[in-house]
Amino acid sequence: MTDRAAVQAVSPLDGRYARYTEPLVPYASEQALMRARVRVEVEYLLALADLDATPLSIDADQRAHLRSLYEVFDADDADVVKQLETEGYAGYSATNHDVKAVEYFVREGLPADLDAAQWIHFGLTSEDVNNLAHRLLVKPAVEEVLVPELREVRDTLAGMAREYRDLPMLARTHGQPATPTTFGKEMAVYASRLGRSLARIDAAAADLSGKLAGASGTYAAHHAAYPDVDWPAFSESFVTGLGLEHEPLTTQVNPCDDLAAVFDAVRGANNVLLDLDLDTWLYVSDRYLGQEAVEGETGSSTMPHKVNPIDFENSEGNLSKANSDLVFLGDYVTTSRLQRDLSDSTVKRNVGAAFSHCLIGYSKCQNGLAKVVPNEHVMREELEKTPEIIGEAVQTILRREGHTDAYERVKALTRGRDVTIEDFHDLFADLDVPADVREELQALTPAGYTGVADELVDGLSE
Repeated sequence: MTDRAAVQAVSPLDGRYARYTEPLVPYASEQALMRARVRVEVEYLLALADLDATPLSIDADQRAHLRSLYEVFDADDADVVKQLETEGYAGYSATNHDVKAVEYFVREGLPADLDAAQWIHFGLTSEDVNNLAHRLLVKPAVEEVLVPELREVRDTLAGMAREYRDLPMLARTHGQPATPTTFGKEMAVYASRLGRSLARIDAAAADLSGKLAGASGTYAAHHAAYPDVDWPAFSESFVTGLGLEHEPLTTQVNPCDDLAAVFDAVRGANNVLLDLDLDTWLYVSDRYLGQEAVEGETGSSTMPHKVNPIDFENSEGNLSKANSDLVFLGDYVTTSRLQRDLSDSTVKRNVGAAFSHCLIGYSKCQNGLAKVVPNEHVMREELEKTPEIIGEAVQTILRREGHTDAYERVKALTRGRDVTIEDFHDLFADLDVPADVREELQALTPAGYTGVADELVDGLSE
């Protein structure tokens, strides 16, 4: 039966591709943002209770009850928060303010024996809650969803690199036949690049930082209420306790340079996969790679024979969309007029969409890699048809032997001409070189001219 909600979804992320984006729901949905805000408000209330300066006291049972507000936060709770914001609930008028709605939700959830309503959101501005909540979602979304998918792609590439480390293949520079390589070495290049990209993502995610400094970053309200408390130290302890780095100097807004670094690092990994998608598509087009046909699948509505590289094309499209979004996000969230403007609030709600396009792109790329198989016969046949590619080796060996006109002689033989291996052998016969050098030249073949490509694969880390 058709999933009516899926086919009526405005965005393909929640419709056609929902099965791919589902792992991000705990981090990218509005319910997830509500839950993260409740977590910040509750943990902040508990941190205030731990201050000697405040009269607030919360026992172990009350703490467990408060933490349950976010630990078991579900769709029904999200409905309550949304009602508080848009319709009113339990005697509260509609707040038309999402963070205030969360504050009232926590107030309604206080244990019956705890008089602490006045301490919820004490001295805070909404951005204190929001900047922490967003990072509490971005960090695991990257580390627990995106990175594992990227590592899976990287491991697949590394496996292909090792399996086909010595499978010779014609290389192309400027689209033209060039010095041969091996299919395994080319996959190793992508695995290595993706490994470095993953390291950058890990570093950026680890550096996500939060602020808790009030309406203009001066701790003014906190200091007015309790001037003897070291509020910057309190803030640092609280933020790091949430698993984030602490940002001590801010306006009302956390500058978001840390988020921009994450977006840029993810975009870098996406660029590696985009390059892979394009190259793999071309290898399929050149028949260097065959594709396993899926039973019952249609490649073309009119050409029954077609097995199209649709996974790589889908990956390319989604990663391109993701990168467009990530550039926009990185540029936008790092600016704010004076001490605060609200335009970033709606923009940050689209982080999940950017990550969703990433996730679809990674999944599709992985699906594509699982279907392709190198066509050794085609690769070797192509090498045999382009003997001119040994010209580089010939002129280099002749240079070694002191022939200053080596490059020019090989160029005259090969450039813009169809040549055969016999043409090279005729050239070798006319050369004034020792017999062992002539034998060395005659032993050259396109398929054997791959340098140490197979050994380079061994440099890949596990």
